[in-house]
Amino acid sequence: MAVTRAQQPVVTTSLPLPVRSRLAHPALLLTGILLVALNMRACLAAVSPMVGEIQRTFGLSATASGLITTVPVLFQGVGAPLTPRLTRRFGTERVVLGAVLVLGAGVLLRVLPSVAALYAGCVVIGVAIAVLNVSMPGLVKREFPDRAAAMTGVYSTTMLVGATMAAGLSVPLEHALGGGWEASLGAWSLLALVAAVAWLPQVLRARAARDGAGAAAVPGATAAPTAPVRPIQGIWRSPLAWQISLFMGISSLLVYTLVAWMPTILADHGMDRGEAGLVFAFSNLVQVAGAFLVPLFAGRMTDQRALAVSMALLNAVGIAVLLIAPVPGAWVAAVILGVAQGGSLGLGLAFIVLRTDSAAGAAQLGGMSQAVGYLVAAAGPVGAGALRQATGGWTTVLALMLVLTGVVAVAGWGAGRGRTL
Repeated sequence: MAVTRAQQPVVTTSLPLPVRSRLAHPALLLTGILLVALNMRACLAAVSPMVGEIQRTFGLSATASGLITTVPVLFQGVGAPLTPRLTRRFGTERVVLGAVLVLGAGVLLRVLPSVAALYAGCVVIGVAIAVLNVSMPGLVKREFPDRAAAMTGVYSTTMLVGATMAAGLSVPLEHALGGGWEASLGAWSLLALVAAVAWLPQVLRARAARDGAGAAAVPGATAAPTAPVRPIQGIWRSPLAWQISLFMGISSLLVYTLVAWMPTILADHGMDRGEAGLVFAFSNLVQVAGAFLVPLFAGRMTDQRALAVSMALLNAVGIAVLLIAPVPGAWVAAVILGVAQGGSLGLGLAFIVLRTDSAAGAAQLGGMSQAVGYLVAAAGPVGAGALRQATGGWTTVLALMLVLTGVVAVAGWGAGRGRTL
């Protein structure tokens, strides 16, 4: 609530809060954002080193094993368009809390002793991540309007830190807990619980702020000025929105294909399973640098075309190394792909805040781009598994991924132009 110089009361707006809420100390808010972000890739990366064991436990084919990674990605695309409606109705704070709790429940459901529970858990995880994927860019733009690109880099980096931890700790956790892959994967539900507890103060303070605003409303009061909240008109007909969506989608397809199969690709070419897991974890670690630095650079540019094309070229080089010399060049490929994939993720998320003028616009573009993006990305893991099964090797899969990097470059060139929707 604010007052004019004449001490006249002003009525604040209702859900969702369209401008910076100032509900909590910035450090508390940042802690909550980072703990939520830590969960957004961990439960996906944790499963990759365990795919072989899960496959043996349930007698799954290569294609069915690919679905373990594909299903969450697919439902990220399905759930993304619903999120702006949820945040308008319930408020971003409550929606984020609910999504984190649902994510933890999905992690537990996935490790129950049945194939149906395995895939049902994957569905729940995908929907929960979809809600968080769309909510977070708008939240960052609202709470940190002058540093949106930099904060996007911080939270996208934290997502990858979570993925790196999960990829590197899955096998050691399996040995330490002594409960097989089920105990190792189920342990990540505790991280979701910690994030929910850390986020709870934001929900309580948002409720207090809404109650206070409602009690202060008086007849004749004027509304406080707010940021624009009107929807972007014709977003599904916008070439720019489609370019951003395709950049995110095909970049994510490349990422999730390697999340699902990179350790297996290396192991099939003769690398020890443990070393293959370390290469994969190292690649995730390098992604942290790309995810942090690329959005910082993007936020200081009015035109990001060169940056987007550079990410596509690095992806092409890394995939080419895996194609030509998978075992001798594994660590080199891990570095190149880490920078490219982390940078592409951070840049795609930065496009959402840089190409819109409001938190509402960012949520709307995020809903579209991530719906399209993750539906495209979902084809990667299962398609790669099917191609590998049909051809008996990984050459065709990697060659096709190499071609797709050209499409990423074209979409990134369009998405990187200094315009807004």
